[in-house]
Amino acid sequence: MKHLKSLREFIDELARAGEVQEIDKEVDWSLEIGAVARRSYELRAPAPLFNTIKGIEKGFRVLSAPAGLSARPGQVYSRIALALGLPADAKGADIVTALADARQREPIPPRVLETGPCKENIMKGDEVDLLKFPTPLIHDGDGGRYIQSFGMNIAKTPDGSWTNWSINRMMLVDRNRLACLIPPPQHLGMIRALWERQGEPMPIAVALGVEPGLPFVGGMPIPEGEDESAFLGAYFGEPLELVRAETVDLLVPATAEIVIEGYVSLTDTFEEGPMGEYPGYLDAGSHSPKPVLHVTAVTHRNDPILPVAVAGAPVEEDHTGWGMPHAAEMVHVLRQAELPVSACWGVLESACHWWVVALTPDWHERSGLTSQEMAQRVGEVVFGSGKLAFGVPKLLLVEHDFDIADPNQLIWAFATRSHPEHGEALFPHQSQNIIPVYLDEHERLSYHATKVVYNCLLADRFPVGGRPVASDFAHNWPAELQQYVIDNWQAYGYR
Repeated sequence: MKHLKSLREFIDELARAGEVQEIDKEVDWSLEIGAVARRSYELRAPAPLFNTIKGIEKGFRVLSAPAGLSARPGQVYSRIALALGLPADAKGADIVTALADARQREPIPPRVLETGPCKENIMKGDEVDLLKFPTPLIHDGDGGRYIQSFGMNIAKTPDGSWTNWSINRMMLVDRNRLACLIPPPQHLGMIRALWERQGEPMPIAVALGVEPGLPFVGGMPIPEGEDESAFLGAYFGEPLELVRAETVDLLVPATAEIVIEGYVSLTDTFEEGPMGEYPGYLDAGSHSPKPVLHVTAVTHRNDPILPVAVAGAPVEEDHTGWGMPHAAEMVHVLRQAELPVSACWGVLESACHWWVVALTPDWHERSGLTSQEMAQRVGEVVFGSGKLAFGVPKLLLVEHDFDIADPNQLIWAFATRSHPEHGEALFPHQSQNIIPVYLDEHERLSYHATKVVYNCLLADRFPVGGRPVASDFAHNWPAELQQYVIDNWQAYGYR
């Protein structure tokens, strides 16, 4: 497993894999960067690295689509795989399994260095000027320019017992202020509430352009009280390298491109939003006063690179960087519950609204449960699992006899296996993310909604050996004949 320790090492790996496109032509931070990046997602083209940005100091750059999908055959998930130390041709299931397996290991705390590249330039107090960075106006209709869309928000509890690393959007207000989305049910919101209880503003560091594995653990719903940086240490088998911030009592990644330090005000707010978001819509009504981060220091590397995720219709970083780690945590919690889980998957094309739990084909024999009982049990485990449950509205429960990462096969299985009368297990009044577009105003304000497990299991309705077999190329012809046909495909006249 190759541990890439900086965004720049990651970009070099992307270049070797043909997954980055340097753009020297001058582009405008107002909408043009967002438009080019959005087009690259939809074509699954290489990640654009913008080298020349209108009105911005030469050398200041933007990398977008760092965890987008690839059109290269056999390398669909290459950017995610490389970020997590895996080969470029790793499959989605390989990535999910690698993350899930690491949850069984002992955390490895980070190593604190005296200094690092993130300290090459230091601005404090009146020197702070966020306007020097190439912060884009991403979508037409956004409430402002978003500097934080794929970095790490780092905060710890007042007693220092828990440090949390997360990703929540932050909008530029002016040269030394940011408006912050900090939902109360999320871990960052929980930590802020502890500081509020003490009557103190929350210290925070926002690290942008971090080593490529960090955003994936920032998007992984590990439990309250656990440190994402120590988990990533366990994943790679070695500690992450951090340095002390300048003006807040926090540790930050040594190789970060940009680090913003400051305090989230108890009283100061600013109208934040709307922003095109992960369900794939720009909701013009989704703006409200948000707490303001007052910046006390900014450090950055020479010629810094700002990562930008262009949230919206799938597939983009909200879906890969959130969906795949969520699926890994789902595997972990189901394993802990001793359920016969084979794999889990966040359906990227569903904008993380469909999630798949695949059971081993012999689940019925092993558990003795009916499909309805199993659906109830899986729902109880997943929807009762804290932060994981917060982002999972709909579960599809299937046997693992097809590729659950293939949306075509999944749609087929869902449509043909979920019974109209007993194919659903409903779970009302569940904790729910505020973003999904189908939630009404009451649900958005209460953070609660009804969740569902769609029961597509078949094994308890047919005897062993009598279950339906897929009538497709992979299942209805002898393996030798399949290979012969594949080997002679061009001889048949196909290209």
